[in-house]
Amino acid sequence: MGIFTRRSQENTNSAVATLAVDPALAALTGDYTIDAAHSSIGFTVRHAMVTNVRGSFADYAGTLQLDGSDPSRSAASIEVKVASVDTGIADRDGHLRGADFFDADVFPLMVFRSTEAAQLGGDKYRITGELTIKDVTRPLSIDLEFNGSATDVYGNERVGFEGSAEILRSDWGLTWNAALEAGGVMVSDKVKLTFDISAIKQA
Repeated sequence: MGIFTRRSQENTNSAVATLAVDPALAALTGDYTIDAAHSSIGFTVRHAMVTNVRGSFADYAGTLQLDGSDPSRSAASIEVKVASVDTGIADRDGHLRGADFFDADVFPLMVFRSTEAAQLGGDKYRITGELTIKDVTRPLSIDLEFNGSATDVYGNERVGFEGSAEILRSDWGLTWNAALEAGGVMVSDKVKLTFDISAIKQA
């Protein structure tokens, strides 16, 4: 479906654009708002070389512009308030909000904007865009699975997808760490990002 591609004529000759039009997907064309109450944006990072710490962001907003007839004309963006980070430990969350990591008072938003998409087969897609954390913008690719569409009990037309990506936090200047006595470091450089998104079609 390629729901995260920038509106651009540059992609009209791509494999995504040349897929046969599915009437069911064509009917999904429209503008959507991510429903944060039924979505999640999370992360997992290795701690002390032996276990994983999981967290999420509670405050974010995003939009999709879907074109089911011509997926290359679709687009998406999302803005996350990094001060909303939640790992379940107040002191750790405070550290993440501080200058060692997100520096939320100076750089309150983490932003992703799509640039292109490719269908990997079936309901699986890969979107590529630009992720900005603090004052650093770098490319990011996310593997997604389209979970379908439905009309909820309130008459809202919804689409859903889930996906993941792996980044090196040092690529965005998040380099704080502490050495362990037995070797290794307190926080891994690799971070897994996870997305579980429900979006509502606008009238």
